[in-house]
Amino acid sequence: MHLIIDGYGADYEKMQDVDLVYRFLDECPSSIGMTKITQPHVITYHGPKPEDWGVSGFVIIAESHISVHTFPERGYINIDVFSCKEFDSEAAVQEIRGVFSLSEMKVWTLERGLEYSEPDEALRIMNIERAKLLKGSAWNND
Repeated sequence: MHLIIDGYGADYEKMQDVDLVYRFLDECPSSIGMTKITQPHVITYHGPKPEDWGVSGFVIIAESHISVHTFPERGYINIDVFSCKEFDSEAAVQEIRGVFSLSEMKVWTLERGLEYSEPDEALRIMNIERAKLLKGSAWNND
């Protein structure tokens, strides 16, 4: 599962707070049932344009990773929560909204590879997909 968030109208002070981003990355994995396997890595970045500065960070979890990129001058943040196992994306969205005081959010959830986490489930889904393909192919005389 891949949760993608574009957040707007974020609190300026929170967007530049390295400690806040660190705490979020440190606590978020356990709050969504994931296993943190490294300490968060957080830096402040200054781009070629003055408005492109911000705080970026990531944490590696056993299930994949969580990343954050803030743009205080734009009031914008993007966050990715990527996991090979399902999690409560609605709870994660609400936590993120609260931590960064977001007034608006665009949220996407992609189901990526979940069917392959269990061999029996993978076989079942492959058979369903194969049947759909064959039903629409020239090999099927129905």
